[in-house]
Amino acid sequence: MSQRFDRLCLIGVVLLAACQPRAPEPEPEPLPDTVELVRPESLDFRPAMWTELSGWGERDLEPALLAFRRSCDRLGRRADADWLNPQAPWAGRVEDWRGACAAAAMTQPGEASARASLEAVFTPVRLSARDAETGAIREQGLLTGYYEPYVEVRRSPQDEFVQPLRRRPDDLVTVDLGRFDESLAGRRIVGEVENGELVLYKDRAEIETGNAGEVFAWGRPVDVFFLQIQGSGRLVFADGHEERAAYAAHNGLPYRSIGRELVRRGELEAHAASKQGIEAWLNERGPEATAELFGVNPRYVFFASETLSDPDLGPRGAEGVALTPMASIAVDTRIMAHGVPVWLSADLPELSGWNGLVIAQDSGGAINGPLRGDFFWGWGETAERRAGTTRAQASWVVLLPHTVVARLFADTEPA
Repeated sequence: MSQRFDRLCLIGVVLLAACQPRAPEPEPEPLPDTVELVRPESLDFRPAMWTELSGWGERDLEPALLAFRRSCDRLGRRADADWLNPQAPWAGRVEDWRGACAAAAMTQPGEASARASLEAVFTPVRLSARDAETGAIREQGLLTGYYEPYVEVRRSPQDEFVQPLRRRPDDLVTVDLGRFDESLAGRRIVGEVENGELVLYKDRAEIETGNAGEVFAWGRPVDVFFLQIQGSGRLVFADGHEERAAYAAHNGLPYRSIGRELVRRGELEAHAASKQGIEAWLNERGPEATAELFGVNPRYVFFASETLSDPDLGPRGAEGVALTPMASIAVDTRIMAHGVPVWLSADLPELSGWNGLVIAQDSGGAINGPLRGDFFWGWGETAERRAGTTRAQASWVVLLPHTVVARLFADTEPA
C-alpha cells in the first residue's frame, strides 16, 4: 500500500541517521491521559451501546473471535509498553489488550459464549471521519473487497503462460524509518543502493525487461497482474499441485489504478470498472493493449512460493497472521491499528444490509484514509465474484478495551 510523503526528505533522514551511532532505546512514555493526545484529527469518536449495533444479537461472531485470537498470538510476542500502533496511539498499548486476549482464549465454543466474552472486555465506540479543512463529519467510508485467487501457472513459459512470477530481488532494500527517527515510526521506504546512496527502485517496465528477482512460475499476463493487485494467490500447476504465492515485497513506487485510467480515457464507465469489466476489456483487445495498460501502474509486487499446508487458512496479512474469510479487513495503518475489532454495516454484493464483526489484520496500496477498508472475502468463485463488485459505504464501530475507552473520553463531560 502506498504512502505519500517527500521521498527526498525521508531519504535524507535515513542517510543522516545512518552516519550516527545507534542511540539506546528510550524509556516508553506513559500513556497520555487526555483526549487531545490520543485522538487523530481525521477521526471522531462517540461512545455507543451494544443495542446500537444492528444485528449484534444474531450474527455468528466465532469467525471473528478466531481471527482475533490470531492477532492476540502476535501480540503475545510483544512488550506490554509497545503501542498497538505508534501511528494510532488512540488504540492504546499492548498491555491494554492483554485482558481481552485472555478472555478470547478462554471463550468456549458457541455464539452466546462469544458474545458474552466480547461484551465483558470491550466497549463499542462509533467512528466518523472529519474533513481536515472544513471540519465536516462523515459517518461512513468506502469499503472495497479482495480475495485470494486461484491462478493457473506453469514451471516454464509455454503457450499463453508467458508472464513471470518473481521472488524478491536481493538488491531491493526496505528501510524502517522508525529505527532512525521516532516521529517516522511505522513508515517505510523501498529502494536500492547505488554508489553508496539509496535511490528509487526500478519501475514495472524496467523489472519486466530486466532480471530483477528469480522467476519461479509463469502465468497468463492478466492473471499475474490481478494476482499482484490481490497480493497473494493459490497457484495451480499443470499436474494439479498447488502452492501459495505469498506477498514478499513491492518496488516502493505508487500504485496506479488501471480501472481509473480506463475511465479517464473513456474506455469504461465508472460503474463498469470492476475486475470483471477490466478483464473483459483486456481480453477483447489482446496482448499489445494489455502491456500498454499495465505500464500505467509502476508498482510491481514480488512473491514467495509457499507450501499450502492448510488449505482452510487464508494468506498472511500485513499483521503477519492468516486472514479469515469475511472476518478480516485491510486498513490504513497511519490511522488504524492492526488487531482492532470493527463492527461493520454495509450493503455488500448479494448481502444487502450486511453487518458483522471483522478484525483489522491487513493493509494495502489503495487503502488510504479514515473509515477506508478492504474486505477479505476468502477464495473460490463466490469470493472472486463478490470481491470484484464490492464498493459500498460502510459505518464503523470499533471495540476497544475499557482502559483505552476511559482515556479516550477522559475529558468528555457527561451528557
